[in-house]
Amino acid sequence: MSLTLLLGTYTRGNSQGIYTIDLDTDQKELKNLQLLAKTESPTYLTQADNGKTIYAVYSKDGQGGVASFVKENNKYILKEAVTEEGSAPCYVAYDKVRKLVYSANYHKGELQTYKTDVNGSLSLIDTIKHSGSGPHENQEKAHAHYFDLTPDNKYVVSCDLGTDEVHTYEVNLDGNTKEVSKLDVKGGFGPRHLVFHPDGTHAYLFGELSCEVKVLKYKDGVFKVIDTVSTLPDDFSGENSGAAIRISKDGKYLYASNRGHDSIVTYQINDDYSIRAIDWIKTEGKTPRDFNLTPDEQFVIAGHQHENKLTLFERNKATGKLTLLQKDVEAPEVVCIEFIQ
Repeated sequence: MSLTLLLGTYTRGNSQGIYTIDLDTDQKELKNLQLLAKTESPTYLTQADNGKTIYAVYSKDGQGGVASFVKENNKYILKEAVTEEGSAPCYVAYDKVRKLVYSANYHKGELQTYKTDVNGSLSLIDTIKHSGSGPHENQEKAHAHYFDLTPDNKYVVSCDLGTDEVHTYEVNLDGNTKEVSKLDVKGGFGPRHLVFHPDGTHAYLFGELSCEVKVLKYKDGVFKVIDTVSTLPDDFSGENSGAAIRISKDGKYLYASNRGHDSIVTYQINDDYSIRAIDWIKTEGKTPRDFNLTPDEQFVIAGHQHENKLTLFERNKATGKLTLLQKDVEAPEVVCIEFIQ
């Protein structure tokens, strides 16, 4: 059996855009790297309409925004790009119920909502501007880093690394948003991404700057912190920043990547939703910006921002732990990993 990975990248070095690579699940190896779409620094991407359309971060001629790439004759062609002067976003997500695309812009501290359709058209319909700062040197202003749906599909949630805030917005069918709650985590935590427990009652918030995960209770658009746990082993004393966070479909294990320690930490999720670190495994590369579980959760693939390579792990579903299968797989400047639907 073969699975196809979709790779978002920087194009500061050898990368030319969006790539694919195949995972042979029988041979347990990654192979056949291919350029899917030539474009500048598509650092985050998502899919719609069963993989027919890819929505990606887009940059060109000093402008940044979101672009759609539509599959035609087994090739992905740039359909439309909506850009503005300045830096591109760092996160995109797709809302299949409302046919909306959400983006978060780190450098501008902005959240944007786009209307789209089955043909991949895009039109900007809403912009939210954050303001504020935090105590860390990287919190001189707002830095929106995540903007995505809650499991009940009623709200969209943003993580702002610069202001130490998590905002929840109600969103209607037209894409209009209204803020309904705000969680202030304070202290230079640096909220980057979050994942929800499969039952929708709790979430896990990753702090890039503090290298911690906060366990959050969630109900009707409101979050409450119930615990905070480090992503690093007690004996580590170097520089580190948090990156990606993922959760297993059975709600038993949580994973997070460390840039500096260059590892993935495995947490066991207890019956009360608290977490306990049970393992760290090196990713065999520098700066694991993203990683992802295969749809069957048998494998985990990690991508490295500062080295042109991927690493493949096998995952034990019973224990949650990872075992190295393959390293030094060539793939340029990978910072986002998805699977072709």
